[in-house]
Amino acid sequence: MNFNEYPDREMLSISVANRIAGDLKNHLLRNGRAAIAVAGGTTPGPIFDDLCAAELDWKNVCVMASDERWVPEDSERSNARLIRNRLLTNRAADASFLPFYMEGVDPDAAVGPLSEKVRDQCSLAVALLGMGADMHTASLFPGVSGLREALSPDAPEVAVMRPDSQPEARISLTAHVLDSAMAKHLVIFGEEKREALDRALTLPPEEAPIQSVLSECQVHWAM
Repeated sequence: MNFNEYPDREMLSISVANRIAGDLKNHLLRNGRAAIAVAGGTTPGPIFDDLCAAELDWKNVCVMASDERWVPEDSERSNARLIRNRLLTNRAADASFLPFYMEGVDPDAAVGPLSEKVRDQCSLAVALLGMGADMHTASLFPGVSGLREALSPDAPEVAVMRPDSQPEARISLTAHVLDSAMAKHLVIFGEEKREALDRALTLPPEEAPIQSVLSECQVHWAM
């Protein structure tokens, strides 16, 4: 894990967007196509605003969420909605998008088809991750039913998570998919999350799921 500290959040967003653009460009030069998984929530929005203008071969980039609430895209809680509105615009409008929510389908029934679609993208070129103060990442929450299976190296590419703290089921990329990304960037803000990250380093992944993706990860922090 490499820790990068910034004087403010704006500088962090600009720097992380530039680094991700460089990661994608290098991967495209070597492989011809690239897949990126990005966190939802409020943290990555400013990064998306900068990244979407990067001069890349976006038509050969596939974007997916690291996890998704099982809600339609017109819901304010949809990560897909955020990604479409703030990342898949400007130059990045040429990228393809892999949505996880499937209308009229039970999330458990979607695991097989979605895992196959993720597998078709091969390994991720980039994972842009977030972390909660409880040390979860994506929808891998401490104590959630099915977490041990989602942390397993032979887990399907996606898993259904139903954390008690959340109002709906979630589809999440599993730990081995996120950890296998060629470049991993974890973005956290504030003292509480910095302290949580420090705690996570002393705990097993079952108690601190973020631990499962920290190897060779670039951590970006600002107050």
